[in-house]
Amino acid sequence: MSVDDYAGAGFGAGLTPGSRPALLLVDPAVAYTDPASHLYVGPAAEAAAQGMRSLLAAARAAGIPVVVTRVEIAADGSDAGVFFRKVPGLRAFGPGSPLARYVHGLAPGEGDVEIVKQYPSAYFGTGLAQVLRDRGVDTLLIGGFSTSGCVRASTLDTLQHGFVPLVVTGACGDRDEAVQAANLFDMGQKMAELWDLATARDYLGGLSLRSGGRILPGGAPGSGTSGTSGTWVRATT
Repeated sequence: MSVDDYAGAGFGAGLTPGSRPALLLVDPAVAYTDPASHLYVGPAAEAAAQGMRSLLAAARAAGIPVVVTRVEIAADGSDAGVFFRKVPGLRAFGPGSPLARYVHGLAPGEGDVEIVKQYPSAYFGTGLAQVLRDRGVDTLLIGGFSTSGCVRASTLDTLQHGFVPLVVTGACGDRDEAVQAANLFDMGQKMAELWDLATARDYLGGLSLRSGGRILPGGAPGSGTSGTSGTWVRATT
């Protein structure tokens, strides 16, 4: 089927982003970038990681909230249920595993927040949706690993919770080019807008010009407030 076939069936309508975005980086872990890891996504890994660094720098410059997720699973997989049984490679995220560490330059910094999860979606079993609402967020820029797994699951739940999902294509990666392309296409038709890095940076750069000030994590623009809620914790790195 072609794009026209999808459009004729009623898919692919455009979503208009809001003016109160946040950035979500999903699982930027060494497990996906280390060739020795079973979860390595291949040659796409470094390009995607560099795209995430670029997006993260633009988000911080714009002063929007930044959220970074990481996976942490018990050694026996007991806290990841059927997901662990289906994907035993999740052992890479066991206690003390070096593969569970953040990729260089993608760890949450001062003023950012992180969320620890055991399942694909950044929302499942966490307080993410409520925290975004409390902060007035209406739009989420999304990057991370892997496109067909945790990025896709988090994108779908972003839509289902009422936020506009913007998947930044140059800031996410998967282990197969065909899988990457198919999942991006499907997300673009059914659940998200697909933006390249240049478009995302331009959008973030325009926020400061329109608002005349920074959007501070944890509060309204210029409020100077910050805080935590639910399962969210302030980064201490």
